[in-house]
Formats: sequence, structure tokens, C-alpha cells
Amino acid sequence: MRAIINSALVSYERLPMLEIVFDRLVRLMTTSLRNFTSDNVEVSLDQISSVRFGDYLNSIPLPAIIAVFRAQQLDNFGLATVDSALIYSIVDVLLGGRRGAAATRVEGRPYTTIERTLVTRMIEVVLNDARQAFAPLTQVDFTLDRIETNPRFAAIARPPNAAIIVKLRIDMEDRGGKLELVLPYATLEPIRKMLLQQFMGEKFGRDNIWEGHLASELWATKLEVRAVLDEHKEPLSKILDLKVGDTLMLDAAPDSPVALKCGAVDLSVGRVGRMGHSLAVRVEKPISVAMQQAVMKLGGGK
Repeated sequence: MRAIINSALVSYERLPMLEIVFDRLVRLMTTSLRNFTSDNVEVSLDQISSVRFGDYLNSIPLPAIIAVFRAQQLDNFGLATVDSALIYSIVDVLLGGRRGAAATRVEGRPYTTIERTLVTRMIEVVLNDARQAFAPLTQVDFTLDRIETNPRFAAIARPPNAAIIVKLRIDMEDRGGKLELVLPYATLEPIRKMLLQQFMGEKFGRDNIWEGHLASELWATKLEVRAVLDEHKEPLSKILDLKVGDTLMLDAAPDSPVALKCGAVDLSVGRVGRMGHSLAVRVEKPISVAMQQAVMKLGGGK
């Protein structure tokens, strides 16, 4: 029963780097909107949460302006929703409304061309700030695709799909409103590993200090190399019946090449000889490529 009740809830993994990106976006927007409006603007981050895309579209309070933007490098879309309070506040500020007076709202009519144009300019400023906010992580260019006032025409994902919703509060002294950014998880999927980082430049599963130590120890490691003249298989019963004085015949001549092995890995081929009072093997072929690649990989590419 509890699973059925909570079926509408969305619980997805936390993306720590995404929170850092939007904190950076808040700082950038505070500066850019102050320059855009020539007014004292304060931007605050209210909430970052997950929601089903269909539920979000149904929850948008109308009237509102919904901007559909494209993330070029991610090859997908996102939404920026501006509520009516912020729309009238932006129009009032940009057209010279007096400070201390609440923005005049005319409900029950569609937004005029002037209102849509002014809000579009503000959204373009926000998308440029979003590009700068993502820049330390990855290059993403956000371009405005279209402006909609009906949520049904702003569908960029299937209703059951999950999305990240970022709620921003924009205050201009006694005026202001809310701006919401919606990014479907499909849009963020190409950079998901980057967003899972705890800090900028984190490398998952790697430790440079440990790699350097492993490489230095690996090159100083001693290996047991065997010179094998010949190998052949015999039944275990015959091996157990061996007695002192029995002879095993090898299919090798005195000048036959011997195989140099490390464990079960073939290293090279050589010839048996003598150097002083010791037996010696002269290596006649390069070390096998497979062995070199294995050592290079474990040794950190040295």
C-alpha cells in the first residue's frame, strides 16, 4: 500500500556537482540581472528537487511564460518557467516603473508582444549565465528555442520521465517573483559522471599517489623466470609409478630452442649455453607484446 501511495514520488541519486553549478548560477544571475535592470536585484536558490515531468507541467500556475531552450552539446532540451509576478515586475522595472509601487497586474488576458519580448531578453541573460555556470565542468551552450504560454506545447519529455527542478527567487526591492529551471534526467545523462563528483576534477576510482607507489614497487619486483626445454603430458598413474633410475624421454636436441616462461606466460625463446661455470640462456626474440602491455598497464604507463 505504501509503495502505491509513493509511486508518484521520484527518488534519484544526488548530484553534488549540480548543486555547485546552480550556486554559481545564483551569483552570476545576481550580477547580470542588476546590470540588465539597473536595479537592486537579489537572487536566491529555494530548492533543487526531482519530479516527474508530467506532474510538473500540471503544477505550473497559469498564466505563465514557459521558455523552451536547447542544450547544444547535450543534444536535448530544458524549460525555464517565469511566473506572472516576475513577468509584471520585469516589465515594470524595464519600462521605468516607480520604486515602492507594486506592479500592476491585468489578469485574464494573454501577454502582449512587449511583455513577451522583455521576458525573452531576461531569459537570454539567464541562459548565458547558465552557460558560464557549467563552463568549469563542461562546455554547454544554452540557446532559446521558443516561448510558450500553454504547458501542453512545452512538452520536451514523456510525462513519466524524471526531471530536475531548480526553483529560484528573484527579488527587486518590493517586487519580484519566481523562475524555475527544469532539466530532464535525459538531458543530464551525457555529463552524469561529472555531476556525481564531490569536487571539481575528481577522478573516480583513481588515486595518483597510490598509482605512483604501485609503479615504483612493480619495477623493483623480482620475477621467477624458467627456461623450459620441453613439455609433455603423462598420466598421473605413470608419474606415481616412477622409480629411481627411470628415464623420461624428451623430444629435444642439445641445440633445440628453450622457452622462457614466467608462470604460465611465455616471455621469449632462447638458446642454452655456458658462461664460465654457469649454464646460460641467450635471448633470441623480443619479449612478447602481451607481457609488455600487461606490465605497462600495471606500471602506470611507464
